[in-house]
Amino acid sequence: MTAPLTPPPHQPPHNNGHSDPWQAPDPMTGHLPPAPAAPQEYGEDDGPGMRAEIKQAVAVTVAVAVVGLALGALWLWLAPRVPLVSDASAVYLKDTEGEQAIGIDGTFALLGLAFGVVTGAAVFLWRRRGGVPLVVALAVGSLLGGVLAWRFGVWLGPAQNVAAHAKEVGKGVVFDAPLELNAKGALLAWPLAALVVHLGLTGLFGPRDPDPYFATPYGVQGDGGATPTAP
Repeated sequence: MTAPLTPPPHQPPHNNGHSDPWQAPDPMTGHLPPAPAAPQEYGEDDGPGMRAEIKQAVAVTVAVAVVGLALGALWLWLAPRVPLVSDASAVYLKDTEGEQAIGIDGTFALLGLAFGVVTGAAVFLWRRRGGVPLVVALAVGSLLGGVLAWRFGVWLGPAQNVAAHAKEVGKGVVFDAPLELNAKGALLAWPLAALVVHLGLTGLFGPRDPDPYFATPYGVQGDGGATPTAP
């Protein structure tokens, strides 16, 4: 005498991603149907792959660095000028007590802070999810943009050959000194401001990872199972 091939009434069949041992084979093929796909694990990363993140990081680096051209043009436009004068034998500062050189460095630093706020917010709005590659790209792009702005402003500014420029304008004629950035630490204003703004916005308004433990009518759900609560 053989036992019936039906599950006992007090033990309903379970299906945890495996084939049901009590399931009848397909009458057409004689094989058991395939097991259902296992449910997706909670908290599985649904973001872009590393290759996509690297592409986005490269795009951010290039775009932010190119913005440095605008910073260089604004720096040339807004920075104070250092007046020079020649007596046909040497070139002198027209105003020996002037603070124009300090103003040039300060203008660059303030513009760098403003550009850092704008680019940090723009990158956050473009990609709210953030990520380490994006933050690194923002820092590198901002630093490259600052260097590009510095060199571009110097290139657009007054002639670098002071002696030739003095001979060209003539004796006793006031002319502008070359645009220079003496405080090289001002190059860090842009990347620092961009990182602070981006990380601050990400911390305040960025997407949150869902809590792996959350309450359900059957208890506390998490790690693929439920912990029953006391009645």
